[in-house]
Amino acid sequence: MIIAVYILVALFGLSLGSFLNVVIYRLPKGYSIVSPRSFCPNCRRQLPWYENIPVFSYIFLKGRCRGCGAKISIQYPLIELIGALTAIGVFAVYDISIDAFFVFLFLMALIAVTLIDWRYRIIPDQISLPFILLGIGWSLLSPARSPSSAALGALLGGGGLFLIGYLYKLIRHVDGMGGGDVKLMAMIGAFLGVRMLLPVILIASLTGSVYGIYLMRKGGDAKSMVAFGSFLAPAAAICLFFGEQFLRYYFARF
Repeated sequence: MIIAVYILVALFGLSLGSFLNVVIYRLPKGYSIVSPRSFCPNCRRQLPWYENIPVFSYIFLKGRCRGCGAKISIQYPLIELIGALTAIGVFAVYDISIDAFFVFLFLMALIAVTLIDWRYRIIPDQISLPFILLGIGWSLLSPARSPSSAALGALLGGGGLFLIGYLYKLIRHVDGMGGGDVKLMAMIGAFLGVRMLLPVILIASLTGSVYGIYLMRKGGDAKSMVAFGSFLAPAAAICLFFGEQFLRYYFARF
């Protein structure tokens, strides 16, 4: 019985992963995520249902469009599989509950933000702004969450990052933080609460700095090439599950 439940959860995750691919492709381009139905990005041919089955259609089509023969990005089945694994992981931790629902949505939003910001250097308001409200809404519905911590997390998360960016621009006379990063941090604060702001910033800053140093060693411009949202979002996912352990370790040594 439990195996059947996990299969259903995985299928649900695959389906949401397929939808996430639509979000990642269409939102940065200003397309509707509702219509038209899925199409080939190369020849614009609309896909019949049997060419749009998560993972299996990619294997059946051998990674190429049936109409024009263009190569289908490996991103599509990978995101679908990540959706399935995310659903299974959330179910294993939270079972079927209100917490599982919000955690899964949050993680899927973080995946979308990571890939969109990495590729296009933007974080769509259509993701961050509604999810600020969702995070606060979760705190109102779950007895394990604190509405005051969620609201303060959103306020200090977004406001703190805005202040850092403002001071950086004041001192260096160049933009140090985009508006998308500020709204993303408000969204993260709403979901994780005020206690997790410091771990998220520390982890994202550390990993972003390491990547920036790597770019500079290769002759690149780290200031213009590092998409900070792509480091904030994974840091938030890490802190969702391991943030309390991080805080206990950190304060035990300082």
